[in-house]
Amino acid sequence: MKIAVVRETRPAERRVALVPEQVTKLVQLGYEVAVEPAAGERALYSDDAYREAGAEVAWGADHAATVVVSVQPLERERLQRLHAGTALMSFLPTNPPDVIRAATRAKLTAFAMEMIPRISRAQSMDALSSQALVAGYRAAIIAAERLPRFFPLNMTAAGTVPPAQVLVLGAGVAGLQAIATAKRLGAVVKAYDVRTAAAEEIASMGASPIELELGTLDGPGGYAREMTEERAQLQRDLLTPYIAGADALITTAAVPGRTAPMLVSRAMVEQMKPGSVVVDLASESGGNVEGSVAGTELMIGNALVWGGANVPSQMAGPASRLYGQNIANLITLMTRNASFDPDFSDEIVAGCCVTHDGSVLHEPTRELLEGPSR
Repeated sequence: MKIAVVRETRPAERRVALVPEQVTKLVQLGYEVAVEPAAGERALYSDDAYREAGAEVAWGADHAATVVVSVQPLERERLQRLHAGTALMSFLPTNPPDVIRAATRAKLTAFAMEMIPRISRAQSMDALSSQALVAGYRAAIIAAERLPRFFPLNMTAAGTVPPAQVLVLGAGVAGLQAIATAKRLGAVVKAYDVRTAAAEEIASMGASPIELELGTLDGPGGYAREMTEERAQLQRDLLTPYIAGADALITTAAVPGRTAPMLVSRAMVEQMKPGSVVVDLASESGGNVEGSVAGTELMIGNALVWGGANVPSQMAGPASRLYGQNIANLITLMTRNASFDPDFSDEIVAGCCVTHDGSVLHEPTRELLEGPSR
């Protein structure tokens, strides 16, 4: 049984799919682990560290591999060179669908890390949550760095400097981590989320939950349901005074595979104070803030708007360690009788398996590629 760790090829991707400590655990489980040279370099893990953990470091690590692990999906050309039956584990976005089509044609078994079911038993494999934790922390740090004033209250002989007012929209894993980090930096934090449980979670982080005169929108898997445009506009109207009063706005609302909801219009941003900062973590999936652009800083009115792009990769070491543990736990789940043997009747395995033996098993993905099944 061989696990291959490939070197990420996308220029902005600095993470690696397994770190040395996880290699050691998988070797103890009975696997051979092969790592491509410099695979962990940008995450500050050396080739020597992988060798000391028990891995072979060599090009062509994926040759004859049982499982190939990565952060981003492999290129189509590389997929075509793999043996039929090889298992893939990575994030696997459906847009564009070329990679999924290539994996299907090559009869590869592809597991999408963003499709791990949100159930208690799968928490240790939940890569979306582990990477959102990193993104939420970075969002607060970026807001504090870009804001041209103090986050904490300062009382000095020369006078008192009041704390920054921070508003966080979305109280999932990223939002709660942004709240916690901004609080630790001394800001006064308010937050809003459409889900029922959000107010209690926000308060538990020391922030003040905003309660609008609107119903909650709880959806499956702990995510929020989509709202009508009429409801969305009413929500924007009610949030406008809170946004106008904020020094820093952090938006984190996103649902995998869907366009992010537009929570903040350009007109709302234009009402913010001079020097204010907006951090939009959802820019890559359409953006919570109208006008935000992934990977770009721009001015809208008086506010600097920072559009997030692959934010977890900015802290590649910790992000890789968390992601690698998700991968290692998933491989461990699929290991039976000292062999890699996924049980496709298992809720976790079935939930994240997109392709197998030439077929697309994940129904929403199949409908996207081929149209609804009859």
